[in-house]
Amino acid sequence: MATKRKQSIQKKKILILGGSGFLGNAIYKELCNYFDTYATYFSTKKSFENNKQFFHYDLAEDDVIEIAAQVKPDVIISCLRGGFAAQVTAHMHLVDYVMQHRCKLIFLSSANVFDAYSQYPSYEYDKTLSESIYGRLKIKIENMLLRMPKNKMAILRVPMVFGSQSPRIKTIKRQLHAKEPIEVFPNLVLNTTTDDKLTQQVHYIINRNKSGIFHLGSTDLMHHDELIAEIIKKLGNHHPIYKRVYTTNNERYLAVLPKDNLLPKNLQIDNQQVIDAILVK
Repeated sequence: MATKRKQSIQKKKILILGGSGFLGNAIYKELCNYFDTYATYFSTKKSFENNKQFFHYDLAEDDVIEIAAQVKPDVIISCLRGGFAAQVTAHMHLVDYVMQHRCKLIFLSSANVFDAYSQYPSYEYDKTLSESIYGRLKIKIENMLLRMPKNKMAILRVPMVFGSQSPRIKTIKRQLHAKEPIEVFPNLVLNTTTDDKLTQQVHYIINRNKSGIFHLGSTDLMHHDELIAEIIKKLGNHHPIYKRVYTTNNERYLAVLPKDNLLPKNLQIDNQQVIDAILVK
C-alpha cells in the first residue's frame, strides 16, 4: 500500500519558477526526491545548465507559458524575482494557464503586503496595505490569485528567512569579517523562519492539496536588534559594530502570524529554533 501511494505521489509534476534563487532552489531540493520536479533558472552556474530538469528562463524576454506547456505541471510554484512589470505580466499569463488546465498556482508572497500596518501583527484574512513598491507588487499579484477559485491557488506569506546558507547570514558574516557596521532596527518587531522549515511547509501544502492563504512565520515575535544580536552570538566570539536605525519612535510590527490556516505542530517554528538552525549545516 505504501509503495502504491509513493508511486502516485511521484506522478505529480511540479514546476518551480525561480529555481536558481535561494528559496526556489531550497524548495527544489526538498521536493525533487518525492515528485517529478522541474524548475527554471536565470543563473550562470553550469550545474543548472547540465540539470535536465531545469529550463533557462529570462523573465523579461521569455514566455513562461511555453515552459508550462512543455512540462504540463500539476502544481506551479512561483518564487520569481526580477523586473516588477515583467513579474506582473508573467503572473497574468500563469493565472490564465492555471484556469485552463488541471493545475494549481502556489505564490510565495511576503510580510511586506502589510508594511503600512505598523501597530500590530497581521493574520491571514487581514486586509493588505503596503507603503513599499515591493509590498504593492506582491499585493497586485495576490489579488490576481484571489480572483481564482480557491482550490486553484495558495498564497504563502513569508517573513524574513534565515538559514546557515541564507543571503542574510552570508551578509552578516561578511560584515563581521570586514568589521563593517550591521544595521539593526530596535523598534521593529517581527517574526522569522528558516529555509528548511519553509520547504517542509511547502511540501506539506502540496502533499495535502491545501489551498488558500498561509502565514509561514514563527509563532512568536522578537525585536530585530535582539534577533541579530542572538544570531551573531551563535556565529562565534565577535565584536560587532551596530548601526541602529530608528524609522519611528514607536514599536513597528512586520509580522505574519498564523491563526486560521494552522499547520501541524511539527511544521511550526519559533524564533529560538530559527536562531539555533543557523549553525546546523
